[in-house]
Amino acid sequence: MTFDSLALVLVYLFVQLFANKIISSSAIGRFKWLSFSGGVAVSYVFVYVLPSLHKEQEGFSETKGLTMESELYILGLFGLLIFYGVHKAAERAAREHEQGEGHFFWIQVVFFALYNMLISYIIFASDIEGIEAVFYGVAVGFHFMAVSHDMWREDSKRYESLGRYLLAVGIVAGWVTGVFAPLPSFVLAIVFAFISGAMVLNVLKKELPSEENAHFKTFLAGSLGYTLITLALKYFFNW
Repeated sequence: MTFDSLALVLVYLFVQLFANKIISSSAIGRFKWLSFSGGVAVSYVFVYVLPSLHKEQEGFSETKGLTMESELYILGLFGLLIFYGVHKAAERAAREHEQGEGHFFWIQVVFFALYNMLISYIIFASDIEGIEAVFYGVAVGFHFMAVSHDMWREDSKRYESLGRYLLAVGIVAGWVTGVFAPLPSFVLAIVFAFISGAMVLNVLKKELPSEENAHFKTFLAGSLGYTLITLALKYFFNW
């Protein structure tokens, strides 16, 4: 366990537990916060997640001698479809219950606790470290913030009382597994593929601000700014 990983998981826990207080108390404003976060998340998907998935697929095919050359992409599709099904079920539950989503809210919390665990595991079990890990970890922190805020909007009372702590437990579980009990590299590739599909869905469905909530200049600044910094760091440090 390194100091970097410990500091990063503490930041993730702080963001997960206090995201709504951070957003609501900031002078920047909620719409600008979420627009900037969405911009960073979209950039992260296109400049890191998708290229990394392609790299993992190439290594996976060579190691396992597979000829389809799309196994991990199919797993990513499964991840997207499963979480899309959860989203649609949550929307249906919200329509059928007078007060929020009823018991389905807790099912959704469990899914996102698992989601947090897998993302956290990928971050801490991967071979990236130092400044590179912190830089990419920042984007994941913004993503956790957006997911937290979205869950809070769906049922603020139950989320504040217990839901946010369950999501935080997912982060801790992923950190513990990634640092102290890392799985073989091919399993890491499978987990990364599955969670990449889920992340693509959540970013595009949940983090792209709606027209009435969007602050386009802030969204553009987050997206282009993170992209340019990423490309510069890759060029100078050969990431």
